[in-house]
Amino acid sequence: MAAERERDARTAVEPRSRIRLDQPRAPRRRLLPEYDPEAFGRMSEKIARFLGTGRFIVWMTILIILWVVWNIAMPKPLRFDEYPFIFLTLALSLQASYAAPLILLAQNRQDDRDRVNLEQDRTQNERSMADTEYLTREIAALRMGLGEVATRDWIRSELQDLVRELDQSRLPVAGPSTEDGDRPRG
Repeated sequence: MAAERERDARTAVEPRSRIRLDQPRAPRRRLLPEYDPEAFGRMSEKIARFLGTGRFIVWMTILIILWVVWNIAMPKPLRFDEYPFIFLTLALSLQASYAAPLILLAQNRQDDRDRVNLEQDRTQNERSMADTEYLTREIAALRMGLGEVATRDWIRSELQDLVRELDQSRLPVAGPSTEDGDRPRG
């Protein structure tokens, strides 16, 4: 009992507006209903895709023709929308008033996706350009390095020149010759 009174006394002293950070907040009741924006967006895209098809136009045309024919050809007690077709006008206006925002929402979502794709493409292009520039610099460096490297043909020509020089140095020097045709020993 004493513990309960002490707790009640403490809570009476602490102000209600004091927020405790170690405990989650109690959920507040909202006046508006909660919904998942992604699910709503996906649904609006499906509706917008359907509204943009020939199938929708054909079904809408058939429905309007049947509506008008029914309300003109049927006996008066079976007609539900007399000649200026006010109820049909109201139904089409209601459909249009919902279709336009849904189409705009779907278009905005598509614009967002396009913006993200464009940014990803731009980033990929920048990476590709940087890679291309790097490879170009590497190829230029290799070409410059190859200009300083001895090639097989250059080494072959240098060796042939050395062989010629050696052959020329082994040839007898034109000087006094002996009668038997031997070369002088030296």
